[in-house]
Amino acid sequence: MASSQVEHEIKLDVPAGAEVPDLRSLPGVAEVRPETVELEAQYMDTADLSLLRARTTLRRRTGGPDEGWHLKRPVSADGTRRTELHAPLGSSTTVPAALRRQVQVVVRGRPIVPVATLSTTRTYHRLVADDGRVLAEVCDDVVRGRVGDAVRRGDDAAAPDDDAWREWEVELVDGEPDLLDAAGELLTRAGAEPAGRASKVGRVLSGVLPDAPPEPSSGLGRKRAGTVVWEHLAAQVAALQANDPLVRTDEPDAVHDMRVATRRLRSALRTFRPLVDRDVTDPLRDELKRLGQVLGEARDAEVLRGRLRSTVDDLDAELVVGPVAARVGEELDGAYRTAHRAAVRVLDAKRYLRLLDDLDRLVADPPWTGRARDRADDVLPRRVRSAHRDVVRAVDRAASTAGGSRDVALHEVRKAAKRARYAAEAVATRFGEPAERYAAAMEAVQDALGEHQDAVVARRVLRDLGMRAHLAGENGFTWGLLHGLEQARADAAESAFAEAWAVASRKKLRRWFD
Repeated sequence: MASSQVEHEIKLDVPAGAEVPDLRSLPGVAEVRPETVELEAQYMDTADLSLLRARTTLRRRTGGPDEGWHLKRPVSADGTRRTELHAPLGSSTTVPAALRRQVQVVVRGRPIVPVATLSTTRTYHRLVADDGRVLAEVCDDVVRGRVGDAVRRGDDAAAPDDDAWREWEVELVDGEPDLLDAAGELLTRAGAEPAGRASKVGRVLSGVLPDAPPEPSSGLGRKRAGTVVWEHLAAQVAALQANDPLVRTDEPDAVHDMRVATRRLRSALRTFRPLVDRDVTDPLRDELKRLGQVLGEARDAEVLRGRLRSTVDDLDAELVVGPVAARVGEELDGAYRTAHRAAVRVLDAKRYLRLLDDLDRLVADPPWTGRARDRADDVLPRRVRSAHRDVVRAVDRAASTAGGSRDVALHEVRKAAKRARYAAEAVATRFGEPAERYAAAMEAVQDALGEHQDAVVARRVLRDLGMRAHLAGENGFTWGLLHGLEQARADAAESAFAEAWAVASRKKLRRWFD
């Protein structure tokens, strides 16, 4: 079983003769406990070092207190915060399946092979508070690195086997970020300087790292319509891929964020379809829809679980008759776990990997039509106007619909409002505040109707749970109360929608595209 943590650290290059300064001068440090260990780490990657290029390292380490498999990925732009996943050492040098899945979005099914071996003599300097807590570790490392045969190329095969150097690392354990800063300043005064490479293995492999591919671009001029759309598409593809490993480990909001990126991509390919070759993008939309549906099932279960738990918790104790909270937890926890496992199975499938490849091609070589080369100011406002008219038509249909069909009609309004919002947000880099104001107004419509739809779904589920409780001989009072509360929420959400639409339909919000 893999475990994870967020790592806060700094790395420093050190001259050969530098001495570790007196670390007891750091704030909050009462004692420094040294320990020297021998470590050996085998680093794994694809032959073209795709993980290293993604600032990700995967290694199998022996020796020291944390021997085992380690996977590190950056979670901050400057690389000082990284998430680290661990798996037991085991007897096999095959990458554990749990870690393999975490890098699948990068390696795409290619073989993962040994690419470097690092042998390190590490002296830990554990910074201990007066209450015995370890605040941080300062590591003085003497490192010897060797490039693996799998990545030696041409003249590199004759290169020296070993590279040797010294570096210091500071990693927070139970201390505050200020301690990390203070330690960095102290060590810098002792002769250290910021590391030239983000990782040790990056230094070892720097001589065999393939040239980075050229930065992708729209292939069009700055003011062309296609360029504005391309920037939005590229950002959403990056967001989808960034959330892939987070969904797999069930991080908070990861399913939601990946689903949103999927929806934004689908919406953009629909709204701006005159600019792209639909023979290429329509199949992409279909695949994104399929992915969005399975993510949606997990997200909807997650939202419903949180909603009903919160509602039950807010009730006065005398109004909760029977094991209501336990039934909600049991039923909806199970529904979420089932939906999440289904989502991960989809991410593990070859079909999904093909989708990732297709999205990479969409960004690297956009399938433009001639309209993409037209001026953004001439083309894009008309596409937002078209999306707005879809909302108006959906609102008109809902106004003439009654009964149970009205819930469906209002849900269609919500989806149309979301597409209009996404369309405006996609072009906001070009049209600025007017597009942002319009998008915010449509978001208010979407939020009101999202609350309405959540109440509709909650009522259906509550009726089902209430029936099961009744058949089990439990009192149905609280289930009826919860159902009534959700009806009241739905009614309030309709009123909120009417107010939001009165704002969103104002002509002044549409002047930039009408």
